[in-house]
Amino acid sequence: MRIITGRAKGLRLKTPAGFSTRPTSDRIKESLFSILSGLITFAEINSVLDIFAGTGALGLESISRGAHSATFIDTTTADIIRDNATRAKFLDECKIFRGDFAKILQRLSRQGASFDLIFSDPPYARGLAEKSLRLVAELNLLNTGGLIIVEHGAKEILVDVPPTFRLVRQITCGHTTAIEIFERNLPT
Repeated sequence: MRIITGRAKGLRLKTPAGFSTRPTSDRIKESLFSILSGLITFAEINSVLDIFAGTGALGLESISRGAHSATFIDTTTADIIRDNATRAKFLDECKIFRGDFAKILQRLSRQGASFDLIFSDPPYARGLAEKSLRLVAELNLLNTGGLIIVEHGAKEILVDVPPTFRLVRQITCGHTTAIEIFERNLPT
């Protein structure tokens, strides 16, 4: 697992031992960021949120490509994210939270935080992809015109998509992974 391009190109990221996380493979990450590069300009992204961050690869890749800052949430891997951010020389651009994603999202909302780009890559088949999508909408964490990328099991279907989110793109990666990119529409 590495940073693909930008300021920290080629940096190998530390990953947790065991199977407690399921990092997005370099191949999937490369495809995703290729698509995102056609939709956004990373240098214009002020704030990225990486929910279920694992190694921090998605948020760190965004900073490497020009995003100004990233916030990371994970229940167990905050130390690994901090180490990867330090090795990439991005620590000053990062906020790292350890704990329950729903509680941290609520805290960020109370603090007035909002984001231009959000990644949600939860454990599969637990309903967390849909729950994170709903919470982001309810807490108004995604800026108008911003994107939220939700990675989930290929057999999972997101049925409760908030009406403020418009599906921009769906990607199926083999038999196990699906990625959906949503844009926050203008309020009606």
